[in-house]
Amino acid sequence: MWLGGKFRLRVSTDITWRFVGMFLLIAASCFSQDKNPLANDANAAMLGEFEFRANCAFCHGLGARGGGRGPDLTRAQKKHGNSDADLFRTINEGVPGTAMPPNGATQQGVGMTEEEIWQVIAYIRSVEVKSSAAAEGDAAHGKVLFHGGAACSTCHMLEGKGGRLGPDLSATGQARSTDYIVESIRNPSRRLAQGISEAMKEFSQEYETVAVTDEQGKKLQGVVLNEDNFTLQMLDTREQLHLFEKDKLKSYEKNRESLMPKYEEKQLGDKDLKDIVAYLLSVGAETKQQGPAH
Repeated sequence: MWLGGKFRLRVSTDITWRFVGMFLLIAASCFSQDKNPLANDANAAMLGEFEFRANCAFCHGLGARGGGRGPDLTRAQKKHGNSDADLFRTINEGVPGTAMPPNGATQQGVGMTEEEIWQVIAYIRSVEVKSSAAAEGDAAHGKVLFHGGAACSTCHMLEGKGGRLGPDLSATGQARSTDYIVESIRNPSRRLAQGISEAMKEFSQEYETVAVTDEQGKKLQGVVLNEDNFTLQMLDTREQLHLFEKDKLKSYEKNRESLMPKYEEKQLGDKDLKDIVAYLLSVGAETKQQGPAH
């Protein structure tokens, strides 16, 4: 009986130490993700650029400066966390309710290994702007222009105020580069913004302009919200929502010339443009500091 008890005790002790070993291994693995093991590795960053182009550039653009849906990743401040561990989690697990899918969940690129994700993070760090340059413009004056003389708020929502015909700009200052914002104001047709409620679509609808003539001969112009082979949902320039069956329309024409006018220098001087950009950036910074609602 004593020998049997000793045997049981030895087996129990062995199982306990195995459990402890497994726990420490898992804990070490989790801890290893707090810091990129490939940090400051130029070769890893180069390999990461290839992975980024294959898996991330479709949304975040070449050079990681932001695309149609993905934010500018060259900024030091990231919406979903700035640490290596935050970036690893965001890339690997995705962000529910947004266009950011889990690793390998779409047909864009292929699933990445843990090492390849760290390579991508090394690449992002290599192109990251280490310190955010202070906005050159006057944000207070930019706010006045946005909601007044420049008439931006006629079509654009910002912090719950403004129009719905154009995209909501509340997060633009946090997600987009200054160059992207300037180009969108000076030449809005060059790169159309993504449409309303399109975050989860792999190929999302853009703010394309549409002109129709309905069954009664009424002509309408606006932006496409949704469409398929048989129906069209649009928002007209008076922000009225319409749903049409395409085969019942007398005319239907869609184009990529934005309804937003070009704000050339004679309409909006460089100083005023910088002020509006500074205002958008200041709103983005406030949104980042407040954090997402829980």
